[in-house]
Amino acid sequence: MIIQLKVKPNSKHESIVFENGLLTLKIREKPVEGKANKAVIEKLSKLFGVAKSCIEIVSGEKSKEKRVKISCIDDEEILRKLKEA
Repeated sequence: MIIQLKVKPNSKHESIVFENGLLTLKIREKPVEGKANKAVIEKLSKLFGVAKSCIEIVSGEKSKEKRVKISCIDDEEILRKLKEA
């Protein structure tokens, strides 16, 4: 499944919320040398309970809006875990 999300780097608090109908991931890391992208993959792997290798940034590596492909888990499980978050 591919999900679209907005990343807010350099945040004081880390969280995953829905804002304006879009999944928003707030992370502490700054968008320098790919640190924010690594943090996105790490946070999503913990949220969905999958290995980091199961998550891939498909587009938006240098943008705040990203499309992320999540594999190793079925779509229904992804939707259930998003609702819990």
